[in-house]
Amino acid sequence: MCTRLIYLILFVLALFLAGNVQAQDATWTDASGDHNWFTTKNWSDFPTPAHWVKIRNGLPGPTIASGSALASRVHIGYKEGGALTMDGGTLDISGDDLLMGKSDNTGTLNMNGGTITVARDLEVAGGNPGFLNMTGGTIIVGDDFEIPESEGDGVSIAQVHLDGGSIIIGGDLHMFDQGSLDIAAGTLILAGNVVSTVQGYIDSGWITAYGGNGTVQLDYNVTNEGQTTLKGVHKLKPNPANGDVVAPGTLELSWTLPDPCVPGQPVLVDVYFTDNWESLYSFADPASIRVVTKSNVTSVIVQAAPKTQYYWAVDTYVGDPNDPILGPIFSFVADNQAPQVDAGRNTVTWLLDGSRTGKLDATVIDEDACTVKWTVVSEPAPGSAIIQAATAEDTSVTFSATGQYVLQLDASDGEYTGSDTVTIDVYNDSCEAAQSLPGYQPLVGDLNGDCRVDDTDLALLQQNWLQDNSLTQDWFPLP
Repeated sequence: MCTRLIYLILFVLALFLAGNVQAQDATWTDASGDHNWFTTKNWSDFPTPAHWVKIRNGLPGPTIASGSALASRVHIGYKEGGALTMDGGTLDISGDDLLMGKSDNTGTLNMNGGTITVARDLEVAGGNPGFLNMTGGTIIVGDDFEIPESEGDGVSIAQVHLDGGSIIIGGDLHMFDQGSLDIAAGTLILAGNVVSTVQGYIDSGWITAYGGNGTVQLDYNVTNEGQTTLKGVHKLKPNPANGDVVAPGTLELSWTLPDPCVPGQPVLVDVYFTDNWESLYSFADPASIRVVTKSNVTSVIVQAAPKTQYYWAVDTYVGDPNDPILGPIFSFVADNQAPQVDAGRNTVTWLLDGSRTGKLDATVIDEDACTVKWTVVSEPAPGSAIIQAATAEDTSVTFSATGQYVLQLDASDGEYTGSDTVTIDVYNDSCEAAQSLPGYQPLVGDLNGDCRVDDTDLALLQQNWLQDNSLTQDWFPLP
């Protein structure tokens, strides 16, 4: 007994020591003062996929503007306040979590561009205040998004400002009393159908849009297949939408006027439009960027140059004619848009004499002429899918084996490429195909399961006519 206990203790100790060997610390020092993640001198040990990164020693913390940063897990604000700024490049957290606010101090992630990939959880406020300020880029999370990390007294404030970019969650969204998520031009994408859970967070006031001046748009399986998507729409309902990409050239900016304080009284607006964010934000020379002055209008025509980001704002005079209500800064990019591609609807079919040929009916929409190409993404066996004319939008395909086929259509306008896939399941016969459909109900009397009621089923019925397989012995006799 004692020997077995000693062996168990030694085994646990060995695991503990092995874990300690694998988990190396990389602590931010900013010794060079250049705030660059990739300056080796700025770390106690330069981060690798084996390191637990601890960002501390105050602001501004490390910046990633380009290149590929690696870590096993990252804690921002560990023991001392800290921040991480992403302006581009990538950060791959391959082993564990990304956490803001940990061990007695505040942590802040400023996400302006680039991509962060997190193997496990994205946690905002792990016992101390945590802030995620996002204006661009993408965060991809393997497991859960927690705002804050846990529930209960003493849990610190957790704030997420999704002003741009996208957060894509592979697990669940967890929110508690101290957490808040405000969505402006950004997008949150969650795995599966979690509409009811998210709506509960919205009803609790934990998820808002534009600081309460907008509406959270919520859908499942509409914007993104098999996923729940959240976006924010300001009460002015700007068009182009905040963060949108539009075709360059002559463009109409439009908005919805708020209700006046006095019914029937016109609501006047000032509208500002520029490609210089600083000029609108600082408002040093408003006349130079004003395109509407105290007018009761809901749109204005502007010119948008290619490859340019624009910023605009609508200030409304609802009460005092000399004191406008300042609207937020909206933005959009004028650029050539990728072709819109619809490869057709997913379907089922079956073989006839060992093969099946059918049409591919696709749709490609673009302002310019496009070249297209069909490819086979997956097939049950090599060469079992033959596309007749791979460079034609509408063509035909021949299948020679049962199984699932995924075909992709790419359309290029010479600058950008749009794509879509179609899935086709091929069965041995029409009955198998019918039985594969959701909600299939066999016919009453189809005793052999061949999707028809015929003499074979009648023979089976006659064969068993008046047969009785009920119990003949009472296994639970009455007293």
